[in-house]
Amino acid sequence: MASSPQNPFGDVTKMLEKFKVPGVDMSAIIEARRKDIEAVVEANQAAMEAMQAMGRKQAEMLSAAMQEIQETTKSLAGSAGDPAKQTAIAKKAFAKAVADVKDLADMARKSQADSMASITKRANEHMAEIKKMMTPK
Repeated sequence: MASSPQNPFGDVTKMLEKFKVPGVDMSAIIEARRKDIEAVVEANQAAMEAMQAMGRKQAEMLSAAMQEIQETTKSLAGSAGDPAKQTAIAKKAFAKAVADVKDLADMARKSQADSMASITKRANEHMAEIKKMMTPK
């Protein structure tokens, strides 16, 4: 079966259109399924892009944390017994960790919302198509 990026189903569409069922618009049904698949592909692409962005963000966080550890180690070397300085450093590290986790959670939430928006839009279109098909002509 021949296929292309525009029509990954190749000649399946033509084959299904040959089956004539009275009162059923096969091309409309085929078009609806194509749109369903496109919506799923779009949602998957959005999810993949979000996962890649989260991976980049985590790599940035790790790099920043390693630099912070190096700076902290140098800083503590000069004041080994200063509990106030150690407490301040620990508070700063904790605040940074909380902010980083919040950023990742926000990215994940936005990714899920974007993916669901694509699927929800298609589901609404699908319901409208079904209503249209059910309307007597």
